[in-house]
Amino acid sequence: MKDWRTPNYIAIEGPIGVGKSSLTLKLANHFGAETIMEHVEENPFLAGFYKDRRQFAFQAQMFFLLSRNKQLAEANQVSLFKQKVVADYMLEKDRIFALINLDSEEFKLYNQMYEVLLSRLAKPDLVIFLSADTETLVRRIAKRGRNFEAGMAEKYIEEVNEAYHRWFFHYDAGPSLQVNTSGIDFVENEEDFIKLLEKISRPVKGREFFNPLGSM
Repeated sequence: MKDWRTPNYIAIEGPIGVGKSSLTLKLANHFGAETIMEHVEENPFLAGFYKDRRQFAFQAQMFFLLSRNKQLAEANQVSLFKQKVVADYMLEKDRIFALINLDSEEFKLYNQMYEVLLSRLAKPDLVIFLSADTETLVRRIAKRGRNFEAGMAEKYIEEVNEAYHRWFFHYDAGPSLQVNTSGIDFVENEEDFIKLLEKISRPVKGREFFNPLGSM
């Protein structure tokens, strides 16, 4: 029987600024797990995209699709999933942004490649979807101070946030847990982190929701 107290492969997902990378590192440290961390800043089209979405959308999206797939496929090849793994993204996130940013003809071309690549990747044992209201996301993005995010419009952040929620409500490839993070801090507050550990130590069946009373 699978040991649900320590799922072998956990993926953390959620909109820009919600805290995916920070939670990934903390969970990996707790479980003694390998990490798969996305390196967003390596996309050479991203700065241009935030200044002119229409001009740079397709280039930025294709770069992300190929680089994300390469990283996840390499993890498969070296059998990392025989160990414990925590990832701060899934390939599915790429399609969320593609739906927002690409026109219909670009998306048709993109989606053909996406479907092929997705079919070759392992599925997480558990997806943790971090959610927050748009105001909280804007504040967290400003706090971390990434130069290429400086020109990001609040309207775009809200659009991404709404798209992620639509995606979560349709995700059925495995167990998934939505966690409302607007009033909690898993990284700085140990009590908040313990609450999450207690929740994921029990089997998550289908799509579940977790709205803890936070410390903030």
